[in-house]
Amino acid sequence: MAKSSANNPSERCDGSINSPTNSYERTSDQVRELVERARQGDEEAWEALFRRAYPKLLSYASRRLPTAEQAKDAVGETMTRAVANIDKLRGEGGGFDAWMYGIMRHVVVDAQRLQSREGPGLIPDAADASPLPGERVVARDDAIEVRQAFDRLSAADQELLELRVVAELSADEVASVLGRRPGAVRMAQSRALTRLRGLLDDVGEGRESA
Repeated sequence: MAKSSANNPSERCDGSINSPTNSYERTSDQVRELVERARQGDEEAWEALFRRAYPKLLSYASRRLPTAEQAKDAVGETMTRAVANIDKLRGEGGGFDAWMYGIMRHVVVDAQRLQSREGPGLIPDAADASPLPGERVVARDDAIEVRQAFDRLSAADQELLELRVVAELSADEVASVLGRRPGAVRMAQSRALTRLRGLLDDVGEGRESA
């Protein structure tokens, strides 16, 4: 398996992720407008925000909770808390997306604690169809190898890459969610990508020698 990712448009050699700035700014403006309308009780704005956030929030929850039903419930609880606390959202920090993922992390932790009290966890059956971060970041043809490599990353590396690549949060937004500095997030991302590339090479070599 080739180690070079020079032709991959989603990853640069320093481990950072390219993004169309103008498109991102337009999207941010649209989200801010929707949030302001939601503050005023605009149900259509909330529906638009919910539809925008739902797939990625569900993907995040699905990788951390035992069943599809629990993952869906977690997303529903996240939206319920968001509606109830929208007035607490301020302009500082990572913005609406980071705020939502911050709520989701608390909801997931609550669900995991409840599960641990009720009995041993189950193997998640909510393996959603959205690509794993590695499938986008490394752009390999063999998605099985990517999934195997990604699953061998630490939980911290997996979460960081999910937030950064799947959720498409900026480094500042991820920093807000994780309670870290943006510079530390960028460094951790670069290291996680390096480890992922190494694991991909290991998986590929293992399959070739089998």
